[in-house]
Amino acid sequence: MKSFHVDQNGFYGEFGGAYIPEILYKTVEDLKRNYLRVIESDTFQQEFRKLLRDYAGRPSSLYLAKRLSEKYGCKIYLKREDLNHTGAHKINNALGQVILAKLLEKKRIIAETGAGQHGVATATVCALMNLPCRVYMGATDVKRQHSNVERMKMLGAEVFPVTSGNMTLKDATNEAIRDWCCHPSDTFYVIGSTVGPHPYPDMVARLQSVISEEIKWQLKEQEGRENPDYLIACVGGGSNAAGTIYHYIDNENVKIVLAEAGGKGVDSGYTAATIQCGTLGILHGSKTLVMQNEDGQIVEPYSISAGLDYPGIGPIHANLAKEHRATVLAINDDEAMEAAFELTRLEGIIPAIESAHALGALKKVKFEPTDVVVLTVSGRGDKDLETYLAYNKNTNK
Repeated sequence: MKSFHVDQNGFYGEFGGAYIPEILYKTVEDLKRNYLRVIESDTFQQEFRKLLRDYAGRPSSLYLAKRLSEKYGCKIYLKREDLNHTGAHKINNALGQVILAKLLEKKRIIAETGAGQHGVATATVCALMNLPCRVYMGATDVKRQHSNVERMKMLGAEVFPVTSGNMTLKDATNEAIRDWCCHPSDTFYVIGSTVGPHPYPDMVARLQSVISEEIKWQLKEQEGRENPDYLIACVGGGSNAAGTIYHYIDNENVKIVLAEAGGKGVDSGYTAATIQCGTLGILHGSKTLVMQNEDGQIVEPYSISAGLDYPGIGPIHANLAKEHRATVLAINDDEAMEAAFELTRLEGIIPAIESAHALGALKKVKFEPTDVVVLTVSGRGDKDLETYLAYNKNTNK
């Protein structure tokens, strides 16, 4: 049977692989050789599972959103990753990678962040495990995610504002890779999404797969069945989406809907809809779909959401789109913001703007009354309050 999981060479179909500078070759090869052995070991699993339960607060709830369900004419369950410690799914991956780094005897942690949630999660775990941490963050995102910057500093991390490019996630990632090239032997780079050279996309997907693992037994408890009809998640690099679909990816009876950031429209020149607008290229060590011009120069992405503002896509999702295993919808800023206010007023849940893109997809899918839909709310909206207020003011909502 055909599988959509990574193959032994680190590829998802034609996407993936490890395209890296020579100075990182040994570091990445060592990681590739050891990551499965370590994360499948009893030592790792006992510590990881204990911290997920006692520290991160898992399992996260699977909540039947009754008023939202009535509005869209089906049963909509929300997988509440916003209830995790630090406010997003990012803590799952940060815990796993920092435990791995510790077992591999690395002395220093670096990370990149866009919306700040991955930076906060990494800084949190580094504080817990007494490891020095430097987080690279685009200067644009430093301004629009001020509260997360202060949280990282309070946790003891050094936040490094990046002033190259359009000063967002891509540029933060570039700078983190430069740091890694300068300190390959003692530094562990905690990548926040299913991007980067193999084994990172697979490693992050495995660490986030606790989401779909829980959905299976939680749905069985509530509906008497493990499989929903639809899984819906937002996708930038794609970690919460990968975690949501991991245990269902080869079951084609479960439909997958991914919501990417349409920005001001896919034809506007202000978008981060990589699957709609991207072409095959190499970005941050992986062959994937990239927003680029005909000379291969990166086209700067745009989204109202700092966490989806990335000119690439995880290779796992590029392959799902190409093979028509997933339906990918571009959700514009306005559609996402309207969906966020709708959830807030119908269910009393303020979602992260990233998650609001997944909610925005509900209007674009025709559901049957018997359909069971699981939508992942990847993070909470505290960090986005200023953006919500400014949007309200500008649109007179």
